[in-house]
Amino acid sequence: MTTGLEAPPHAPDGHPPVAFGKTGVLITNLGTPDSYAYWPMRRYLSQFLSDKRVVDYPRWRWQPVLQLIVLSQRPFSSGKAYRAIWNSDAGESPLLTITRQQTAKLRDLLRRTYGDRIMVGFGMRYGNPSISSALRALLEQGCRQILHFPLYPQYSAATTASANDAVFRVLMDVNWQPALRTAAPYFEHPAYIAALAKSVRSSLEGLDFAPDTVVATYHGLPQRYLTEGDPYHCQCRKTSRLLTEHLGWPGDRLVTAFQSRFGPEEWLRPHTVEEVADLARAGRRKIAVIAPGFSSDCIETLDEILGEIKDSFLEAGGKRFSYIPCLNADDAHIAMIAAITDENLGGWIN
Repeated sequence: MTTGLEAPPHAPDGHPPVAFGKTGVLITNLGTPDSYAYWPMRRYLSQFLSDKRVVDYPRWRWQPVLQLIVLSQRPFSSGKAYRAIWNSDAGESPLLTITRQQTAKLRDLLRRTYGDRIMVGFGMRYGNPSISSALRALLEQGCRQILHFPLYPQYSAATTASANDAVFRVLMDVNWQPALRTAAPYFEHPAYIAALAKSVRSSLEGLDFAPDTVVATYHGLPQRYLTEGDPYHCQCRKTSRLLTEHLGWPGDRLVTAFQSRFGPEEWLRPHTVEEVADLARAGRRKIAVIAPGFSSDCIETLDEILGEIKDSFLEAGGKRFSYIPCLNADDAHIAMIAAITDENLGGWIN
């Protein structure tokens, strides 16, 4: 493969030098504010909640509510939550720290196989580094074929499709577009299920109590999305079933629930904050919670699960609570991402 800036093969004399001959892998995640202060939080929340994939109400109806009501208060409460989990040493959110670690480890692992023919970058759907900046950086390095890998195990229009939209939108302004592939959701991939199971076993072995129940909590969606054809709910359920089978557990050992409700609509049930309270009242006083829909620990896991959800369980009579961290930059997780990347690079790079 040709490297650096030079004229392409068979180009006529005088052709301007260009970067070419590389393959890129772009991993993307939800995003993060630049700071927990009011204005950075407001910018982040405005970008997030203005996404039609996330809140699909008519703009004329939603934007006045968002800008005048929601964003007058929510940056304060969200900022307080982010401040409690902020990585002060790095000056960034845990999600950004973890995604950076995942990218570095994936880059090292892929280069053992492909050498310098492959470039790996990451971008955030909301906040920085943006998907646009990350994708353009890969193009500038000469990536003429790019795999987009959204770090969402289960597909939803509000997550996977929105990330794909952002990638496609960048390419609308690119004259020399690369060949592009998008990795499929991996909610049932054997390597993903195996990595989850390994994490569960290891975490439970390290506890000084045996949980009566393990709760698999996923980010919620309005119930309407399911009836309109979004496969997210079904894919979450299948992840839970496959994980239960892989662990060899009886069907009632793992309970599936959904968290992070927002707005007045009916959301997917059962709601995690209510489900854990019901478990405590039913006599299941020792539980562990895992979040198989998140590839990295973030505000929903480090604050919501370890805050509101844990408090709900204990206040209802629960005695012991443990949170099983996301796969994050665990070697098994990175190996899984690399394996799926290999599958998607078929025909592009040997």
